Amino acid sequence: MDVIANYYVESEWQIEKAARSIAAEQSTGTWTSVSTSQKGSGLDARVIKAEGNFCEIAFPEELFEPLNFPQYLSVIAGNLFGLGAIENVRLLDVEFPGKLVKMHKGPRFGIEDARKILGVHDRPLVGTIIKPKVGLSPKRTAEVAFDAAMGGLDLIKDDETLANQKFCPIEERIELVMEKLYRVEEATGKKVFYAVNVTTGARDIVERAEKVAELGANMVMVDVLTAGFDALAALAQEIKLPIHVHRTMHGAITRNRKHGIAMLPLARLVRMAGGTNLHTGSYKGKMDRAKEENDACRDALRQDWHGLKKVFPVASGGIFPANVAENLEGYGKDCIVQAGGGVHGHPGGSTDGAAAMVQAVEAWVEGMSIDDYANEHRELKEAIEYWGRNPQIEY
Repeated sequence: MDVIANYYVESEWQIEKAARSIAAEQSTGTWTSVSTSQKGSGLDARVIKAEGNFCEIAFPEELFEPLNFPQYLSVIAGNLFGLGAIENVRLLDVEFPGKLVKMHKGPRFGIEDARKILGVHDRPLVGTIIKPKVGLSPKRTAEVAFDAAMGGLDLIKDDETLANQKFCPIEERIELVMEKLYRVEEATGKKVFYAVNVTTGARDIVERAEKVAELGANMVMVDVLTAGFDALAALAQEIKLPIHVHRTMHGAITRNRKHGIAMLPLARLVRMAGGTNLHTGSYKGKMDRAKEENDACRDALRQDWHGLKKVFPVASGGIFPANVAENLEGYGKDCIVQAGGGVHGHPGGSTDGAAAMVQAVEAWVEGMSIDDYANEHRELKEAIEYWGRNPQIEY
């Protein structure tokens, strides 16, 4: 079986020649004839289809070292981006054969496992990010987490730039935040995930995750593109906790619709590597993207796929109560809607902001407009009055 990669291409060459150059560059060829040629060895990539600006290339499975995520990307998304005669090339999708996919264990904790831990089965999950993303002390971080959790959230997470800085050491932070979340559980009976960011270098990431697990963590977070897919796979194999996957830096790779890598191949790799939740983009928000791309990522994470557990897509970035429904119409029940400023910017504070987000989700579940639901829910009503439908983005 082959690994099939689909590309968008703009080139001074005809699409057939451009496709052949990609296939050769990424397998057994080079720019000129060489005495060491391995063409005909069975390891040559071949062009299946080339039409318009699109091509489909088959890479023999033997080219791929099983379980080696860096090497996978070197083949399907390597030097091809630098070929001089190709102006733009974008990896749109990749299909891995079942034999290769099944070598990966995928998520230790999938959607159903996470729901079981929380005891929440009948609605989307609601999360927040500690804001500001950096600058708060461990004590203040824990207070913000407590306030938000008391509003009924399911998940609270660090943001991508908070790691183990002096102003907020990770060990002190995890202890204080989890202490507050235990208090929330005692008061309300509700469990809340805290996704503590364990992103660091390859030598230390598993050890860091093990340490926070010892200190009571119930979820970890990793910045998958800066740490690497193999770091995520190592965490999934070694740490018995759900993993929240942030995609920081993805815009440098995914934003240009003509060049780079689409989010869909990255979503497939995250599921293979073992993420529980993955930021995939919003249907409405400050980082919204094309509906068809969100749909494709949603399906790649949640459809049956060679026995791997299913992964929560996460809508995040500029989410607030008034655009919750638009995101849920796209993602459906099995997703996480996550708001930072949309929680902590509420005029009533973080607890009211969290409650308003939860109420917006409840309105969608019940098939009601948020305006009607807000008539009976003060926090939601205040959020709508404060932000309106399209708030100004301010920094």
